[in-house]
Amino acid sequence: MPTYVYKGRSRINGVVSGELVAENPEELTKALRKKGILVTSIQRKILQVRLGLGSKVRSSDLSTFTRQFATMINAGLPILQCLQTLREQTTKENFSKIINQVADAVEGGKTLAEALAQRPKVFNSLYVHMVEAGELGGMLDGILQRLAVYLEKTNSLKRKIRSALVYPILITLVALGGTVFMLTSIVPTFAKLFEEFGGTLPLPTQVVLVVSGLLQHNFLFILGFLIALVLGLRYVYRTENGHYKIDGLLLKLPIFGNLLRKSAISRFSRTLGTLLSSGVAILDSLSITAKTAGNMVVQEAVNRARDRIAEGQSISEPLKESGVFPPMVTQMVAIGEKTGELDNMLATIADFYDEQVDATVAALTSVLEPIIVIFMGVIVGGILVAMYLPMFDLINVIK
Repeated sequence: MPTYVYKGRSRINGVVSGELVAENPEELTKALRKKGILVTSIQRKILQVRLGLGSKVRSSDLSTFTRQFATMINAGLPILQCLQTLREQTTKENFSKIINQVADAVEGGKTLAEALAQRPKVFNSLYVHMVEAGELGGMLDGILQRLAVYLEKTNSLKRKIRSALVYPILITLVALGGTVFMLTSIVPTFAKLFEEFGGTLPLPTQVVLVVSGLLQHNFLFILGFLIALVLGLRYVYRTENGHYKIDGLLLKLPIFGNLLRKSAISRFSRTLGTLLSSGVAILDSLSITAKTAGNMVVQEAVNRARDRIAEGQSISEPLKESGVFPPMVTQMVAIGEKTGELDNMLATIADFYDEQVDATVAALTSVLEPIIVIFMGVIVGGILVAMYLPMFDLINVIK
């Protein structure tokens, strides 16, 4: 809904002004009239999305906001006062504006869940549904505490995955950059020397000179091809079928596939368990979990499980049929269904796979670093050896 900038008069405060989210000016006028404000002018804030809310709210800021919100609610403070306090102490300007708009919507008569739902880019469906369940059940503080824990553990998992992926990629890019620099700047100098020397060059030297020539004379073409390849993959990834196939291939990667699979299982288990323990209906919980799965293969498996449950069947069988979830997970889910402790069982699975992710990241870091160093050492060393082989022949000729 749009945001309006208004000016008016109040018997208590005199001339007042501010911003408020409303469906139209008439609704805004009614809401302000309930507060005892006589509106004198209303203007729609047209550029609010581009200028005010352009920056993305970080997940760490959202988890801090949720933790502080839960503490204030638990202390007995009204929701509106909590939002106003959080708005004042938030250092991020764009997040402060969002909190202010949520507070205005609550003050205008909307529930907290309805107010949060107006900002789906910040408060996703999982967040909104849990808050709604907390409001209906009268346990908003407890739900916010669970949300804070969920966000903190999810952020921790993302950092671990990022650290496992970024480091080897960065090292590889730096090493490849150094190799390209050698082939385009240093090797040509040797090539001129070899031309003057004449004679037949060793095979390794010929190969390096050919690669160097290709890079020098076709660098822009090669760069354009790589850019087109990346853009093409992005385009394919945005299609439903392409997204599904690429996600499936990622899970089958020899090194990182296992890590991605474990993180997907952890995210699925923690999301579904948190929703169920908060009182959200099983079908709604599965729909939300599917949307936040982060992998199309996992999403399809969760959607099939939802369809089975809607037909009166169990959730464990479609998860088993997907081939994504290990037997231990499907068996624990089946036990949780039979005992009525599915939320607790899912929390146990999530904790276990969080530990597995920790162990996998540590193993990857310890294994990949020497592999990358040895691989790049062979390439750089091979180039140097190839360049120095003709030099030995030149020395013999001089002698």
